Amino acid sequence: MTVLTVPMAETGSASITRRTRVLRRLRRNPLAVVSFVVLALAAVIALLSPWIAPYSVDQTDFARTFAPPGSPGHVLGTDDLGRDVLSRIMLGARASLQVGLLAVATSLVIGVPLGLAAGYFRAWDAVISRFTDLLLAFPFLIMAVGLAAIRGASLGNAAVAIGIAQIPGVIRVVRSDTLRLKSLDFVAAAVVDGASDLWVLARHILPNATSVILVQATVAIPAAILGEAVLSFLGLGIQPPAPSLGTMLATAQQFAARAPWAAVLPGVVIMGLALAFNVFGDALRDALDPKGDRG
Repeated sequence: MTVLTVPMAETGSASITRRTRVLRRLRRNPLAVVSFVVLALAAVIALLSPWIAPYSVDQTDFARTFAPPGSPGHVLGTDDLGRDVLSRIMLGARASLQVGLLAVATSLVIGVPLGLAAGYFRAWDAVISRFTDLLLAFPFLIMAVGLAAIRGASLGNAAVAIGIAQIPGVIRVVRSDTLRLKSLDFVAAAVVDGASDLWVLARHILPNATSVILVQATVAIPAAILGEAVLSFLGLGIQPPAPSLGTMLATAQQFAARAPWAAVLPGVVIMGLALAFNVFGDALRDALDPKGDRG
């Protein structure tokens, strides 16, 4: 008689070994190390920005408007109201990261259960898949702008709007991985052994789909940051006088010829954050790939 061995979610020693292997792969990837350092510095600065920013974000100095970068007391210059650009970028990056994390958390909380249900229950698959196709018919930014316009302009509403717009992508990724895991022998063995559907999903499929979910989150955060910048640029995100990288761009565009740094610097920060998240997400996907264990 052939006995099927059922690998549970992961034993303690196996989990530690796998975690060590993933960390070793990340350390050996120079781009992963650089992107992680950039993200860690950005997170620390964003977290401490209310206390380490050189000036209050609302502090104006009309005698020193459009001071160029390197001016005494203003490392990155000032804007049209004499406000310190560095201080506003630090607080704006904090807002962008907040929106990015809240949006991704919203999409995961809703999208992961729906993706699991669509991939595991055939009766639910058609309904959830058609719902996903309906949402995917609207471009990401168009949907986010529409939802933000309906709910009103604020940081929380922007995060919810972007999160809802990201739900279809989460559902499709989780559904695809659930279908793959469902066809494996250890899931079939658990079902034959009498395990309930919820037990199989919670103890076998979800733990083994965590890697895919983590990678999806790292890819979704930069999209959420860009989405927040677009919403704030259009006046549907964070509202002045609260600092936002998007509102800084919107304000600086009319003074681009006179003070280009006021527009370039926030754009560089947005690009840097998005690029760091994307690079780290790619590196994390490669590190979590079990095929890398071969050889």
